[in-house]
Amino acid sequence: MCTSIFQIAKNGVHVLARTMDWPTLENSPLFVPRHFTWQSAFDHRTHINSYAIIGGGSIKQGRVDVSDGVNEAGLSAQKLTFTNGAQAVHQRNPAKIQLAPFEFVFWLLGHFKSVLDVEDHLAEIELMADTFSDTKYGKPELHFALTDPTGRIVLIEPTQMPMRVIENPLGIVTNSPHFERQLTQLEKYVTFTPAFKAGTVPLNTVKVTTGNLAGKAIPPGAYSPSARFIRAAYLKERADQPADEAAAIIASWHLLDSVSVPRSSAHQQTFSVYRAATVAESRCYYFQSYHRGNIVKLQLTPEMLTWHEPRLYSVPDEFTVESLN
Repeated sequence: MCTSIFQIAKNGVHVLARTMDWPTLENSPLFVPRHFTWQSAFDHRTHINSYAIIGGGSIKQGRVDVSDGVNEAGLSAQKLTFTNGAQAVHQRNPAKIQLAPFEFVFWLLGHFKSVLDVEDHLAEIELMADTFSDTKYGKPELHFALTDPTGRIVLIEPTQMPMRVIENPLGIVTNSPHFERQLTQLEKYVTFTPAFKAGTVPLNTVKVTTGNLAGKAIPPGAYSPSARFIRAAYLKERADQPADEAAAIIASWHLLDSVSVPRSSAHQQTFSVYRAATVAESRCYYFQSYHRGNIVKLQLTPEMLTWHEPRLYSVPDEFTVESLN
């Protein structure tokens, strides 16, 4: 599950928001310092990050796992479930950087400063099945959304190795393979601009549909990946462009309302255990777990760049309100 929504504010701020749909809340806001040393679960190879990171994830027994975050250079990344789409590598190859799929976002944010930087080095990296791994980790099927301060927004799919980089000016990602098929389905509900259909959308284009809905269908109300993709794109294209960071976070939260999965124990295990957003320019991370009424914010400050130890921030998943009396 999970839905990702990218927005560009009028003042040039870039916000990458998402729901995390999972059976239980496993993540909290965290900080990882520059030069953090860690070992891959696949082959225990030692890696040393270049950049400091803030985001959402966990720190267990010294191992850091990041699901979404932004680094000191402004590169933002998210991992989302990719049901029946991922093609992992099985054989070891010391000439490649071989990672467990869930480590990929942490690797990217620790080593690269932009989407272009990632793209230039993507062929060096392979995401591995656990057939010959040092640590067994099952079959995490994931794909990845990335953006940076240039406004370039892409989807990285491990449907092959080297992985595919898909330009995504629409700025919506859910969980199904066949991204192009999702775009085709979306044409029942919106009309894409000629530039979008030609693949020539300039960076920082806010709307990629014409706004003409005459004769178009009404978006479905289900929570399937395709339904959430259609609904998120449809509403984002109709919504006003936010003015600044604060307005973009508010707008993102309202758009995420349309795709947030309520807890329903009798019908499905997963629900939207949290929603989060990264801001490329301010290096901020916004986080709200399922039961909370308010949002917490973590900003990567210059002082934090001097820290040497990772830090996990405890945010109780409890209902909170501001009382007026």
